[in-house]
Amino acid sequence: MDYSPLFKPDTMAVIGVSLTNERHPANVIYNKLLLRYPVKAYAVNPKGGILQQEKVYTDISMVPETIDHAVIAAKADYVPKILESCIAGGVKSATIISGGFAETGKTDIQNRMVDMAREADFPFIGPNCLGIYSPQQFDTFFLPAERLVRPELGNVSFVSQSGGVLVDQMVKFAGQGIGLSLAVSIGNKALIREIHLLEYLAEDPNTDVIAFYIEGFNQNEGREFVLAAEKCRKPVVVLKAGKSRQGSRAVSSHTASLAGDYEVFSQVLRQFGIAEAKNEYELVSFCEALSCYPKAITGRVGIVTVSGGHGVLSVDACASHGLSIPALSAATRNKIKAHLSPSVREIAALVNPLDLTGSATDDDFLAAANGLSQSSEIDCILILLLPYSPGISSDIGARLSHIYLKTGKPLVAYVPHVEKYRMLIEGFELNRIPVSSSIEGAVLMVEAMKRVLPC
Repeated sequence: MDYSPLFKPDTMAVIGVSLTNERHPANVIYNKLLLRYPVKAYAVNPKGGILQQEKVYTDISMVPETIDHAVIAAKADYVPKILESCIAGGVKSATIISGGFAETGKTDIQNRMVDMAREADFPFIGPNCLGIYSPQQFDTFFLPAERLVRPELGNVSFVSQSGGVLVDQMVKFAGQGIGLSLAVSIGNKALIREIHLLEYLAEDPNTDVIAFYIEGFNQNEGREFVLAAEKCRKPVVVLKAGKSRQGSRAVSSHTASLAGDYEVFSQVLRQFGIAEAKNEYELVSFCEALSCYPKAITGRVGIVTVSGGHGVLSVDACASHGLSIPALSAATRNKIKAHLSPSVREIAALVNPLDLTGSATDDDFLAAANGLSQSSEIDCILILLLPYSPGISSDIGARLSHIYLKTGKPLVAYVPHVEKYRMLIEGFELNRIPVSSSIEGAVLMVEAMKRVLPC
């Protein structure tokens, strides 16, 4: 199947708009497409009429242009007939927002739609979903534009069985400065499933990281997904729901999926180098880190701090996530010491973590990071910044970022996310250096790079 009309349409139609209810899901979608996006949008309702000063067409066949992508938001019983009309009318793809199919026991209707689409080689997303959000291109979510938090355009694609989880993660991504290339809510995934989107996104030039929220698979589908993810040249992150017995039951009632044996699935993900996020917090941290550093590391961390306590906390966090804090050679320590400011040189603890003390300046951080970046003893640098230290300037983020740009050794920063320190944080983010608001989050970012390395 050709998925390009699904994700890169020039023309769209929304089928099921209401002439009396402006809050109808189809109206919300149509208004956004018409007023906020570059696609050409058409409204369809059997009664015809005028909506937003535009003609409402009585049938998809009456629309004067070939439609790349139709959004169907009508009662379940009507959807098969609408889908048939779309195929007959030359529409190239569809998103079916409507619910009331396999998740409510109506598998016969859903199966009829799938058979029809396969015979016509016609791709559709859903049903029972929000559909697709493509930044700056189009949005099929039936959520009012003023309420939806949208991440900036970026290089992470996120595929989710749950529309609610997808929208919630978009809020978290926006808060952390993680950009999206594509977001897809697949709902019942009657036709297009995770493995199909994995294969598509693996070849998408705008996507560098592929993340999934998965509730369940069909029989043997999990194995196929893992094997496809292993072959993918891009990092794959998975958040799996239905871990508990009760969660498995909830999965079945939500999207009619089989949750499967979670423990086995989790072990297989680790074995094949697929980064499993245990929760939403890990998902955000993993996506941020891998969007900046897609290559795997072995997990040998060099830590730089101005606070001994923060250094100890970070060592404990690294140990709990299977990361190592190797001792530094005398040559590395002496090289760093030689470039420290005289007042810090005599009081800094130059073990790992490197405790530069509260007297450290920007130049001391640069000396420590430079020394670690040139050391073969570690493969990632963790910078713990306390912006209230008197010797640190708001330019330190940008200055430290340039060390990575020169040497290529990954650098992750911890900075308290307070508006007062926004300029410092932006110095990292503008240079694509991941920043966390907690030590645990920063350590998770390092772990993400190790997780994509097979056991």
